[in-house]
Amino acid sequence: MFQAFLIKYGEIGIKGKNRYLFEDALVAQIRHALKGVEGTFQVTKEQGRIYVEAEGSFDYEEAVESMGRVFGIVGICPVVILEDEGFERLAEEVVTYLKEHYGDCKKTFKVHAKRAKKTYPKESMEINAELGGRILEQFPEMKVDVHHPELMLYVEIRERIYLYSEIIPGLGGMPVGTNGKSMLLLSGGIDSPVAGYMVAKRGVKIDAVYFHAPPYTSERAKQKVVDLAAKVARYAGPVYLYVVNFTDIQLYIYEKCPHDELTIIMRRYMMRIAERIAQKTGCLGLITGESIGQVASQTVQSLAATNEVCTMPVFRPLIAFDKEDIVTISKKIDTYETSIQPFEDCCTIFVAKHPVTKPNINVIKRSETKLEEKIDAMVDEAIETAELIVVG
Repeated sequence: MFQAFLIKYGEIGIKGKNRYLFEDALVAQIRHALKGVEGTFQVTKEQGRIYVEAEGSFDYEEAVESMGRVFGIVGICPVVILEDEGFERLAEEVVTYLKEHYGDCKKTFKVHAKRAKKTYPKESMEINAELGGRILEQFPEMKVDVHHPELMLYVEIRERIYLYSEIIPGLGGMPVGTNGKSMLLLSGGIDSPVAGYMVAKRGVKIDAVYFHAPPYTSERAKQKVVDLAAKVARYAGPVYLYVVNFTDIQLYIYEKCPHDELTIIMRRYMMRIAERIAQKTGCLGLITGESIGQVASQTVQSLAATNEVCTMPVFRPLIAFDKEDIVTISKKIDTYETSIQPFEDCCTIFVAKHPVTKPNINVIKRSETKLEEKIDAMVDEAIETAELIVVG
């Protein structure tokens, strides 16, 4: 019966004169999400509403699932669209709608009419009362409950009439691409895919960089990260993944620097490389999955030492999350099972037995002077030879 959906959005509605830009971005994201769904769809906007109409047969469940991954949508409403043929015809359609969808209904209900078309002869309160009366006539076991109804029947009167009773929750947030682009430092762990998802939810387009260290990390570890990028891309749109060969840099740091400082110094060079790639690709910030105190490289002192090498902002959406909070989101977005696959990434190969947890930036800088003979050329080569994989 359903051939259309009314799409509700949240924050976009308070964007003032720029609102149309966010609406257009949301329409574009919905169209992109529906490209892989069986069926043909028209996505249009009208008077603060976005509509998705299917032409002919389509896969209902797949369409809802795909739109459910679009940031900016707060509600997906399967809707029956009626031509305005007078109130009597509307009342008949409402009764038919309830019979087809709820059968021998015994629920409490409320009618919520919205008359956006001001030339319609009845006002909203009249429509509520008269439709409610018709429903009680046809369904004597139903009762009106205006405070906590089991069934809310929405009737929106515009150039056409939209009838619906279900609001499928969306993800909320902002349409991807409305808040610039940032570079995600993506590893094979649980945290970084969640961080990318959360920043994308605020409308940020995501690129990603992965540090690969063959032969210490396997091709399967690399494929794991590609798979995680694909999971994030289901929400964030296509992800440009830059795979940086980090082996020589890691070995050089391992050879020249104190082993208790390895993690911090390697992390600082990862940030330097990620920032340079980000600058080349038009990104405005870096994104990491760091959380205070989770590991030695994520104490406040360690984060300060890492940040010191960056000139662009570093976004850490998980900074105050417990691990269990992060795991819950990773399961929700279907990255958890991939993240826990037992393939080591380069961050875990060269970890010292007793890493420094309160690094002194001046001490770290002194250690880095031991690298000056070769490190700049090695960084340049790592950036120039980075492999680009477009995911999603």
